[in-house]
Amino acid sequence: MPSIPRVLRFGLLAGLILFLLGVLAAGILYWRVSSKLPDVSELKNVELQEPLTVYAADGRLMGLFGEGRRYPVDIKNVPEQVKNAFIAAEDADFYHHGGVDFKGLFRAVYLLATTDDKRVPGGSTITMQVAKQFYQENQARDYSAKFSQILLARKIEANLSKDEILELYLNKSFFGNRNYGIAAAAEYYYGKKLEQLTLGELTTLVGTPKFPTTANPLANPERNEDRRNNYILPRMVQFGYVSQAEADAAAREPMHAGRHQREIEVYAPYVAEMVRQEMLQRYGKDALEKGYRVTTTIDPDKQLAAELAVRQGLRAYDHRHGWRGAEKHFDLPANASNEVIAAKLNAFPTQSGLRAVIVTGPSGNDGMKAVDADGNAVDLPASMAASWPGRTPASLFKRGDVARVRETKDKTWVLDQLPKAQASLISIDPMNGALKALIGGFSFNGTPFNRATQARRQPGSSFKPFLYAASFEKGYNPTSIVLDAPVVFRDRANHVWRPQNDGGGFSGPIALREALVRSKNLVSVRLLDAIGVDYARRYISHFGFDEKELPRNLSMSLGAATLRPIDVARGYAAFANGGFRVNVWFIDTVVDSDGKTIFKENPALACRGCTGASSTATAANAAPAAPDVVDGFNLGGAPQPAKAVAKDAPSKPAAKAAALPAGAIVAPRAIDERVAYQLNSMMRDVVKRGTATAARSLNREDVGGKTGSTNDHRDAWFTGFGGNLVTVVWVGRDDDKTLGYGEYGGKAALPIWIDYMGTALKGVPDSPVEPPSGMVQIKNGEWIKEEDQDVIEDYIDYSQAPKAEQSAEEAAPTEETYDIF
Repeated sequence: MPSIPRVLRFGLLAGLILFLLGVLAAGILYWRVSSKLPDVSELKNVELQEPLTVYAADGRLMGLFGEGRRYPVDIKNVPEQVKNAFIAAEDADFYHHGGVDFKGLFRAVYLLATTDDKRVPGGSTITMQVAKQFYQENQARDYSAKFSQILLARKIEANLSKDEILELYLNKSFFGNRNYGIAAAAEYYYGKKLEQLTLGELTTLVGTPKFPTTANPLANPERNEDRRNNYILPRMVQFGYVSQAEADAAAREPMHAGRHQREIEVYAPYVAEMVRQEMLQRYGKDALEKGYRVTTTIDPDKQLAAELAVRQGLRAYDHRHGWRGAEKHFDLPANASNEVIAAKLNAFPTQSGLRAVIVTGPSGNDGMKAVDADGNAVDLPASMAASWPGRTPASLFKRGDVARVRETKDKTWVLDQLPKAQASLISIDPMNGALKALIGGFSFNGTPFNRATQARRQPGSSFKPFLYAASFEKGYNPTSIVLDAPVVFRDRANHVWRPQNDGGGFSGPIALREALVRSKNLVSVRLLDAIGVDYARRYISHFGFDEKELPRNLSMSLGAATLRPIDVARGYAAFANGGFRVNVWFIDTVVDSDGKTIFKENPALACRGCTGASSTATAANAAPAAPDVVDGFNLGGAPQPAKAVAKDAPSKPAAKAAALPAGAIVAPRAIDERVAYQLNSMMRDVVKRGTATAARSLNREDVGGKTGSTNDHRDAWFTGFGGNLVTVVWVGRDDDKTLGYGEYGGKAALPIWIDYMGTALKGVPDSPVEPPSGMVQIKNGEWIKEEDQDVIEDYIDYSQAPKAEQSAEEAAPTEETYDIF
């Protein structure tokens, strides 16, 4: 039958053609896909996303930033049991195939087609999953993608060892709740290191990457437990990794995963946020994903002292002004459950230890019942209102009111309220500008606005030392006499300004030292008028202020400029360090994920006796050679020659400069060292007998500073120095309303400063400052002998000695009128 061979031949030919077409199609597909495959050799040096980690100066954790948590672990440090569990669950032949387990792949396809079991093994190897994780995470799931995954797996196997592939898989896999990698998952879900996990815990985690969002140990523990007990543990027994008894014991372990956030050891959220912003500015948006480890200059003990001082200071201020009523009120249905009530507290985060609760009704004996944010019932007995004399919870609240409670030192709870005022504290080392502690507000949870670095407020009288320094450059000195008397200024539009001393009254002719100690406003105004506004603005800018921020009128003498507390701190550092302008800095080192230091700060240092120009130190003790002249101002260097001074006029030698390390940078001068010494001395007198005598409780001779208050008591300041610190405290309201009558700097801000400095300077010896060379000690124009102890010290420049007796007009004070222009 001749027709049969022809049909057979036709069939064979057709089959051959189809085969060739199939081979051609496969070849084209291979060519098209393989030509687009990435270079997998880069996986040898892949950079996994790691969070930005911020540490205090002593290495304690201060902050973590990043979209996900990942702590890459070297395969050598992964326990065998962890590796075995993943291999048993995901790829039993991992160490034997070449990236693709074709036998397992065909088996998976067959089982999917013939059974209802959706948990069939063998679909994708660990290598294929690595290919997907790194190169196909967002690709569509189709045959082309699967084919390219297979080719990628083959390329990965050709370039990386099995251990390198497994390491990538363990560090890249997603475990839900922003956790990437097995190490991060172990810490988050169990608060443990890998080697501390039990068999039940690690097999629970092994089952998580399959369904990381919907079936992680927190989202769906029942489903996770089922996968652990009925799939992962049996396979570990099947392949001999554990015994049946061990598997049974692990299966009996209860599901106990929780949220174990990495513990923050130093609470400084405002500083941590400053670091985050600075790192983004320096290294771009990837700074939060490259595993940078930043060590700051923050001293943990000082930071804690600052936190407690601000809390206590604002609490004391708030209690002085009485109870304001419930924070908010909700109309609660009569049958509202605790869970429904608790949900309303989502917008009321805990602030500085003050937890929010919602009052639900009376509990007898003047107490009330409440519900906290977790839905727990809370009792508010009458004793909880002890800090509000004459009040009880029943008299303060009704059903639906939001109340605040805080725990005291003796572990009891009391009722409190969020203070209306805010405060900031910034403390720096004046010799190099290193930030030691910073508080940007009552609570970062309440608002991340950093009042130490972002708020601009009027410093009031705490600005006066800068003005006095400018006048000293003009020839004034602490003994100069200026008239403290009424004065009127009139502008061309006939507007009249009558500056007043706080509290009214005036003292007539008064020495500048005494005027600063008693914070005489009229003296400051006359002083600025005498030296000139433009001159003063240029001079004061040397402290680091932007000249444009300083008012071009006489109101500048009373602190009308709007300045940031951090800039005020930098300015005061010059009074404490001998006249140098240092920059405030807080990032000491930056280390990358490989442990390589990529940044190390080398701050400019204040150096008494060194040249004022900013330069790299070339000698251990650099000596001044010539005056430092900036913008026409003599800011330091060699003293001016004495003019008609007695040959035997005594002078104390300047203290020797400390030896500088090689490569150190000398900070530029802000003011002459002699001027710095005079203001330092005068501000120590402010503490001894002026507006800040409360600071005498510190029992230190080196403490000095200046209070500051503004109109209507909107701002209260104390800025001062002592030991190795310059610290600024500001208290005010964000809405710029008054703090209340009598809330001066000495009442609202100074107690915070004292509380902080009392702790921060504990164990730090007094650091007396010797007068610089070129100065003489006088009294009423007379030379003071060393043995005279009953006089006020006043050191002035040699060149000013003949003028020491001159004074302003001594006639009875009269009101004078000046044209502002």
